[in-house]
Amino acid sequence: MSSSYTNDIPEVDTGIGTAGMQPTYARELPLGDDIPHGFYGGMMNAIGECLGFFGSFPCCICFPNPYKRVKQGKVGLVSRFGKFYKCVDPGLVKVNPVTESITKVDITIQITEIPKQDIITKDNVSIAIESVLYWHVIDPYETVYGVANVHHALIERASTTLRDVCGGHSLQDLIENREAISNEIQEVIDAPAKAWGVKIESILVKDVHFSRQLQESLSSAAQAKRLGESRVITAKAEVESAKLMRDAANILNTPAAMQIRYLETLTAMSRNGQGPKTIFMPLPNSGGNFGGKE
Repeated sequence: MSSSYTNDIPEVDTGIGTAGMQPTYARELPLGDDIPHGFYGGMMNAIGECLGFFGSFPCCICFPNPYKRVKQGKVGLVSRFGKFYKCVDPGLVKVNPVTESITKVDITIQITEIPKQDIITKDNVSIAIESVLYWHVIDPYETVYGVANVHHALIERASTTLRDVCGGHSLQDLIENREAISNEIQEVIDAPAKAWGVKIESILVKDVHFSRQLQESLSSAAQAKRLGESRVITAKAEVESAKLMRDAANILNTPAAMQIRYLETLTAMSRNGQGPKTIFMPLPNSGGNFGGKE
């Protein structure tokens, strides 16, 4: 019964496979004669293998464990006698506890906030810009052995480029075209970042800070602009109203319109008020047209 129940459960394709979870970085360089394998080297390797053999048993806590764990999202760089010779993927890695060491490198996307930068724009306006950098390692060897501190190097490079690029634009351009400016900064940083084994995913301008005096000046300018626009709209409305009133006056200044108004007035007088009323009737020779002659 349990078997039939299991067969009735639909299979769900999560889209996750061993090859799609993380690209492989595994590679091994031939040692050859580059690594010293003299008497001292052979002796140290033998001692390390012996200690690692006993350390592989959990009960032997006095010996170093030769198996190191590399978590998903990281890769390991293994060096022997201080010289790199292989890169390993996530999992359990065996190293010689005496002659070998492993350095773990995070290859996931990193989010780095660039410190606030004081910038003078092209139109001589002093502002402060906050930005954030998205990057990840694509070459672990270059990241570890090619630059002393890739995180600090990226921040300094991005800060310098941010000041140079934003200094060549006006304040209005910085406010309206943030995405275009971010792409321009990214193009400048891409070349040195690739040399450090890093790929820049994007750099975003988070916020632009103004001084209080500049904020008041921009606010006053915006209010004056809105006030001028409102006055123009009011003037246009008055012109349109005058045109409509003139058209209405031309329409009402006709015998037929005056007769209609006369009849409406008679109806209103008959409905409202008490007592005698005086009504002016059109002359007989007017042909029934109030206020006009044939």
